[in-house]
Amino acid sequence: MLFNFSLYLVGGFFLLLFGLFFFILGSFFLINEYCVFLDWEFMSLNGCGMTMTLFFDWMSLIFMGCVLLISSMVIYYSESYMSHDGDKVRFYFLVFLFVMSMMMMIVSPNLISILIGWDGLGLVSYCLVIYFQNFKSYSAGMLTILTNRIGDVAILISVAWMLNFGSWHYIYYIYSWDYWSLILILLIILAGFTKSAQIPFSSWLPAAMAAPTPVSSLVHSSTLVTAGVYLLIRFSPMLSGFDCSFFLMIGMMTMFMAGLGANFEYDMKKIIALSTLSQLGLMMSSLFMGFSLMSFFHLLTHAFFKALLFLCAGLMIHCMSDSQDIRHMGGMINHLPFTCSCFVISNLSLCGFPFLAGFYSKDIILEMMMMSSYNFFVFFIFFVSVGLTVSYSMRLIYYCLSFNMNVYVCQSYSEDTLMMKSMILLTFLSIVGGSMLSWLLFSSPDLIFMPLYLKVLSLFFILFGGWLGYELSYGGYFDSNKSINYYLLSTFLGSMWFMPSFSTYMLVSPTLYLSKYSSELMDMGWGEYIISKSSLLVNSLLSKLYSYYHFNNLKLFIMVFLLFFLFFII
Repeated sequence: MLFNFSLYLVGGFFLLLFGLFFFILGSFFLINEYCVFLDWEFMSLNGCGMTMTLFFDWMSLIFMGCVLLISSMVIYYSESYMSHDGDKVRFYFLVFLFVMSMMMMIVSPNLISILIGWDGLGLVSYCLVIYFQNFKSYSAGMLTILTNRIGDVAILISVAWMLNFGSWHYIYYIYSWDYWSLILILLIILAGFTKSAQIPFSSWLPAAMAAPTPVSSLVHSSTLVTAGVYLLIRFSPMLSGFDCSFFLMIGMMTMFMAGLGANFEYDMKKIIALSTLSQLGLMMSSLFMGFSLMSFFHLLTHAFFKALLFLCAGLMIHCMSDSQDIRHMGGMINHLPFTCSCFVISNLSLCGFPFLAGFYSKDIILEMMMMSSYNFFVFFIFFVSVGLTVSYSMRLIYYCLSFNMNVYVCQSYSEDTLMMKSMILLTFLSIVGGSMLSWLLFSSPDLIFMPLYLKVLSLFFILFGGWLGYELSYGGYFDSNKSINYYLLSTFLGSMWFMPSFSTYMLVSPTLYLSKYSSELMDMGWGEYIISKSSLLVNSLLSKLYSYYHFNNLKLFIMVFLLFFLFFII
């Protein structure tokens, strides 16, 4: 039993060491503009060699370092969070497999080895989503894996398509443009959109909240959902070959839709999941504008504060006897001071509060968008989405920390030392991570000159969003509920534009009935008996005839022998 307890601490410690090592090594590679291509031939047979290729450059090493740092803190946190779980050893190895699949995907310059990591992420995420083994978890796991299979199939087709180039090493071909390349990049974009849950594949991301909270922290910060963005960042030189305005619109719509949905949601984990979706839309939008380095920068800063946000939420949910409804919470700042402080820091970083980690990446993306001569629609959606981010964050802080003292009978407030220790490093990175990475990634400082009103516009929308979130969530005993007054509108805006219904009921039910009818008519009908089973029927008839002659009647053999004998004599 002692081994079970120490397993998490030992694993977390080693992951932390490796994370620090990879981060420092990545910084060294970045400063010296250095990269390593590692070919490992693991089998050679009759002159045919099978090699495993790994590509270490500053981007892959820094990203690996960040993933390992976050996963070490998550595993350390899970020691306390999963302490009463009967299958915690299985949980530990599943999380470890999850992290290793992500490592495989990050360092692969080859579509075949990317597919191994990509499929590993999909499979292990399914095992983790159904971990609690109830009907809700099974449904969520099925939706997750079936949506992700679309992206897996796109990667498989692109593996076949890259035979046109003569090699699966995409890293050699991303700076060249051929007439084959359009199909390849469309397939890669499809794969990235399914994994990063862009419209119309968004509904699986809130559903995947059925997993344990440490898994949600890992999935939403640095592993599963960021795999699609990272793959597209790797392929970004190919994106400059054609017009990406349609994909830019999809990214912006995802950002806008998720921000709207989070303002009408009451499930704490789903609000944070929708905020992840909003940030993924921001990363995709900046990527399709051509700012792949800034997208990567936001990917890293977002990983720090989103992991911290989930860890704080997990402790709060634990204290509320596993109730995730924010209407059950209130006044938590009095009982969980350290956790609530970390929660507020991560939320402010998410909002883009000046000089926290999120500010450095979000502000530069907004300013580069303003400098890029896009139309008013892009301008409007970007700034409104930033305002909506602050709005739902303010609402979350207000409901959980200071709003009402809801007398929820099953409260058991206690701050665990292990959980608090795991939050300290992530809180530090949520504060200084943005400035540190901006000094590291951008070799020379970028000066963006704009009029004063454009410079302060993002700050204005942050303040306006905060006020709006307060107004929407504030309600006394005698005030009417604003959501109920405009019920149809709030239902539409808060249900991700009915996307979960499209993804499940409206697509699955008619399709299943159609497949049932076609199965009965085609597979089990006349075609089955006349065509498919004809060879079986003929062979079984011949074998029956043979066995009848062979085993049953000796006199038949004698008669046939006599007949042949007479025939030859005559």
